Amino acid sequence: MRTIQFFLLLVIFENSFAGENGDSIKNKLKANATFSLNSNGISSIPSFSLDKPALFASVSLVKNRFSYEPVLAYGLDLKPWFIDNWFNYKIINRQKFAFITGFNASAFFSEYKLPDETILQSQRYFAFAFTGIYKFTPNTTLTMAYWNDRGQEKGTLNGHYLNLMGERSEISIGNHILLVAALQLFYINYDGNNDGIFVTPRIAASVRKVPFSLFFQGTQAITSNISPFPDFNWNVGLAYSL
Repeated sequence: MRTIQFFLLLVIFENSFAGENGDSIKNKLKANATFSLNSNGISSIPSFSLDKPALFASVSLVKNRFSYEPVLAYGLDLKPWFIDNWFNYKIINRQKFAFITGFNASAFFSEYKLPDETILQSQRYFAFAFTGIYKFTPNTTLTMAYWNDRGQEKGTLNGHYLNLMGERSEISIGNHILLVAALQLFYINYDGNNDGIFVTPRIAASVRKVPFSLFFQGTQAITSNISPFPDFNWNVGLAYSL
């Protein structure tokens, strides 16, 4: 119930500020939200997945250089999978380049079977991130990011995540269709010999002025010490943006 109330509050924020315009909007809170239905839930680090359909809800609240970007992921049985709480600050905010530092307090949920019942177990993670974004054009960007993940419970993983992603948005197909295409190359190095280099293409299609989009994402290991070697992982989904 608290989760539902929280997201209702964020939607109210979004609707409250949507009507603002002019120069004053620069100092106002900017809010948007996206909800998606996925054939296979893929986490923020694409080498990890739920391996079954999932629901995602993500919100972005931005004011000046600060932003708060929570993400909720659930299975179709409405059991939580993970929660992200990203707090970001733009140290450098120029027309062509931005440098962002961030902190994430997250939790992953898994089922733990007891002799007489099954309980939902939470594992907390803290992540520290540094991200650089360079804009070649308003619609073409190159992003480099580093995360340091620190598990907080005994038995959780610690590790590093490096990401390089190129993205092109507002690709017109005819008069009505818009595409967003991205190619991501990333490296993970976690406890227990969980490391590897992966490539992840992503493409999304939408109709102009329609809040729905269809998207595809795949993840392929190039080299990895994970055993067994990770299979190709893919996901298709439908997203709705406020």
